Amino acid sequence: MKNYLALFCLALFMMTTGGTAVSAQDQSAQATETDSNATPARLPGSPLTFETSITGSVFVVPINGMIDNALARYIARAVKDAELAEAGLIIFHIDTFGGLVDAADAIRKTILNASVPTIAFIDKNAASAGALISYAADRIVMVPGASIGAATVVEGTGGEAAPDKYQSYMRGLMRATAEANGRDPKIAEAMVDENLVVEGVSEAGQVLTLSTKEAVRLGVADAEIETIDALLARLNLSDATQVDHEVRGIEKALRFFGSPIVQSILMLMMMGGLYFELQTPGVGFPGIIAAIGAAVFFGPHYMMGLAESWEIIVFVLGVILLGLEIFVIPGFGVAGISGLILVVGALGMSLIGNIGFSFPSGAAVGQATTTLAATLVLLIISMFTLGRYLPKSERFNRLVLQPNLGSDTGFTSAESHLEYIGNTGTAVTSLRPSGVVEIDGKRIDVVTAGEYIERGKTVEVVTVKGAVVRVKELKTIASA
Repeated sequence: MKNYLALFCLALFMMTTGGTAVSAQDQSAQATETDSNATPARLPGSPLTFETSITGSVFVVPINGMIDNALARYIARAVKDAELAEAGLIIFHIDTFGGLVDAADAIRKTILNASVPTIAFIDKNAASAGALISYAADRIVMVPGASIGAATVVEGTGGEAAPDKYQSYMRGLMRATAEANGRDPKIAEAMVDENLVVEGVSEAGQVLTLSTKEAVRLGVADAEIETIDALLARLNLSDATQVDHEVRGIEKALRFFGSPIVQSILMLMMMGGLYFELQTPGVGFPGIIAAIGAAVFFGPHYMMGLAESWEIIVFVLGVILLGLEIFVIPGFGVAGISGLILVVGALGMSLIGNIGFSFPSGAAVGQATTTLAATLVLLIISMFTLGRYLPKSERFNRLVLQPNLGSDTGFTSAESHLEYIGNTGTAVTSLRPSGVVEIDGKRIDVVTAGEYIERGKTVEVVTVKGAVVRVKELKTIASA
């Protein structure tokens, strides 16, 4: 059975302190693989010295915040830029609590396969996936008071440990990476497995996390140095050209829109917009909100390889069916229900780290279902709240047409003749009790209180209620 792992892109499956979230993008790789490393080996007794002298510029590449697929893309670009520039050294400035396993594995491979010597400069934190990335560098340097370790795979917002097969995979990655750079694989595995005992280093029952001094003493880190400038001075590279590699705007946008909180908001925008568009058919404000939410949600997912093309097609097909239900087919039947299922299904599948049509374990799918269900609950609460209070909001009425068509603002269901009350006219037809009278040269439909009035008689308008004009015969008093 293929060992695919899964991770949501929402908050329920993101990295929590001291753990690494599970994903499935690159888990076809074997845990025991040994990546090729073209960089020079250490010289005995001089851990920071490389076999060959370093010439050329020094690239400083930041690795901070959440370890995600957008960051993996950036690191790949940064390493390629350094290689094209024939740089002499890449320093990865690391400060992270971890993130996605598949993203960390992609970064690990990029660093291991780099043709330029690499140094991981840990500025305070290299936890979880950050520890795996640090192990991939040729040298590890830590500032005073920093820490490295705690690489247990977790899932869920509570940080619960993932099943043992996930831990086994992570142990294999840590072991293979440590071996590739001549570090103790047992210490690396102890950062994942709390049950692994390393004599004099780690006891059973706790995941290994090392301070700067402990890491240097155990050979995990090569030196304790306060700043990058001090590191360059130590390497006799103070005069080398330093290139501070920067994240592009599009890469910042991908990381922002790929964050769990923003993803949740975008899902609510999509489903909430579709709901309110169903309530008020027509291309209006809710439909625009739903379209923007869908574009911003699926765009970064697709660019980072988290959303498959067929998942986007399923979502669009669902929206088309809902559109047919709104504009073409009356009622809410097969097309509407099918469209709703496709829309919700596409959103759920986009939260699962599947490869093509291959999905991970049932547990991961269940967690995705839980995440989507929680979002739907928030949607229902929002629908009831917004549906009740927004129509009464003056600002909302400026965006969505909510006209007041009451009689108090001058609107009636038919033409009224209030101006004729007290006026007199002549019956053009006999009133039985309805008929036509002429008042001031205008013919008007009228009724009486029930009495019969002959044609030609003089009548007086008594009351006007809406379109109903009531008249009575005007009796003349004979003179003596």
